[in-house]
Amino acid sequence: MRSLFIYYRIASADAAAARAVVEAMQDTLRERHAGLQAALWRRPQEKDGMQTWMETYTHPEGVNEAIETDIAAAALALSPRLQGPRHVEVFVPCV
Repeated sequence: MRSLFIYYRIASADAAAARAVVEAMQDTLRERHAGLQAALWRRPQEKDGMQTWMETYTHPEGVNEAIETDIAAAALALSPRLQGPRHVEVFVPCV
């Protein structure tokens, strides 16, 4: 079961607007991909007026390439608020 963990930085001053974008994006993705679970996390500490956020995506059958491509396309709406690149990490369960 393949899962995605995507992290990036957001200016603290822009956090409320960025959160609205991510929540709308994740709602749309859940509607498009039945069974998709999406969450938004952040590190508790801020540094230099920045927050580190992480989006997580899981699916009962694993996050396939089509879903990953859709996530990347949907995330373009967040681009103006990013403080650097989005880093995508893929993990699978230990067997």
